[in-house]
Amino acid sequence: MTASHILLLIGGYFAILLLISYFTGKNDSNEDFFKAGKQSPWYLVAFGMVGASLSGVTFISVPGWVDSSQFSYMQVVLGYLVGYFVTAYVLLPIYYKQNVTSIYEYLDERFGFVSYKVGAISFFVSRVLGAAFRLFLVAIVLQQFVFDAWNVPFEITVTISILLIWIYTFKGGIKTIVWTDTLQTLFMLISVGLSIYFILESLDWSFADFLSSNKLSKYSKTFFTDDLFAKNHLLKSFLGGMFVTICMTGLDQDMMQKNLTCRNLKDAQKNMVSFSFVLVIVTFVFMLLGALLFIYADKHQIGLPLMDGQPKTDLLFPEIALNSGLGITVAITFMLGLIAAAYSSADSALTSLTTSFCVDFLGTSKKTEQEAKKIRRRTHIGMSVLLILVVISFKYVLDRNVIDGLLTVASYTYGPLLGLFAFGIFTKHQIKDGYTWVIALISVLVIIGLAKIPSDVIGGYQFGYELLPLNGLITFIGLWLIRKPQEASSTVHHE
Repeated sequence: MTASHILLLIGGYFAILLLISYFTGKNDSNEDFFKAGKQSPWYLVAFGMVGASLSGVTFISVPGWVDSSQFSYMQVVLGYLVGYFVTAYVLLPIYYKQNVTSIYEYLDERFGFVSYKVGAISFFVSRVLGAAFRLFLVAIVLQQFVFDAWNVPFEITVTISILLIWIYTFKGGIKTIVWTDTLQTLFMLISVGLSIYFILESLDWSFADFLSSNKLSKYSKTFFTDDLFAKNHLLKSFLGGMFVTICMTGLDQDMMQKNLTCRNLKDAQKNMVSFSFVLVIVTFVFMLLGALLFIYADKHQIGLPLMDGQPKTDLLFPEIALNSGLGITVAITFMLGLIAAAYSSADSALTSLTTSFCVDFLGTSKKTEQEAKKIRRRTHIGMSVLLILVVISFKYVLDRNVIDGLLTVASYTYGPLLGLFAFGIFTKHQIKDGYTWVIALISVLVIIGLAKIPSDVIGGYQFGYELLPLNGLITFIGLWLIRKPQEASSTVHHE
């Protein structure tokens, strides 16, 4: 598949998204942009959230991770499942009861202005980095397999990618995204299914042959319980996964904004529960795909593609799909799946960043509809430029598997949110609001310090995803230390 063919495919794909945007963005109101008029069918949101949650990171990076980590990621995914239930039955009722546009408005009512801003800033930093990770992944694939052939700089590739997202989201916002995510999830799942089918066919295997093969067993170890000090121990991965979901879904404006477009709380909970089970199954299929890719590469002596002179496992799937002779069908479906996976998370990230910045920092809810619309449009452009700059910077600073990097960053940035919401929900105390930012900063610095301690200094212990709940716990303890006396808190509204 040539670079020209890929570019034509991308053009056709975005033409479909623009058509959806035309019909869903006709109203161009803030209510539709931020909440889709609260009319989204729950099953549509649930299906679309599969693609948004998986993203280009899962589509490429999870299969590429199998060689070094086997199926250990499933330990994290099982933790995700529990986290989704916590989100559905603890957090969603709070958001629906308060009828929030930004979920961080809860912190304003519960604690005060400073806590509200600390929560909003934590999300903002987390989502900018998370969205940039995802966009970086699709950008390096497009660069490697399309734009390098035309000597187009990486910076231009990134700019074009984000400009396309801006074009189809600037009017309809979340209302458009609910529909485009559904289409993109469908493309992604079809792509994975067809990739597995054609690779198995080329190996002369049935799916049952693959599952029972000795070659799969080399990659398929899932549960690691031998060494509690190891980073991938079951307990640490499971608990880390649970808290990653609570934070990166339940305390994340991006993911919650879609849920808040459902007609009522009951629909939103049905969406969350059904989506959680589907996500576990789909992720396991991605792990199987990863093993299959390495088996295929080994048989045909396909080496890991190089980027800047370094082998990169994230590029193995595109290398096999596009350059190993599997046929045009695999190449087309791979590119559609990659683009769909990457943009289904990136477009909602851009919209949620715009929403959070407008509501949490610029106070558009207190302005007239016309004023708020002007601010929203300018902010949408500003967020696009910010993402371009951050994605470009990743090319020069990122040195690890993308999904590992994403979850590590989450350990640092989502911890204060976890501590704030937990303290608000599970205690009745008010706090000295002005000191919240100090507690959040100290917590993040402590976690960064812990992560940098060499394992041999602490008896061989390796910190993993448990840094996230630990970060939240440190924040919680800090908030307890700055709590006001109970009698001073008695008039505080508590959910």
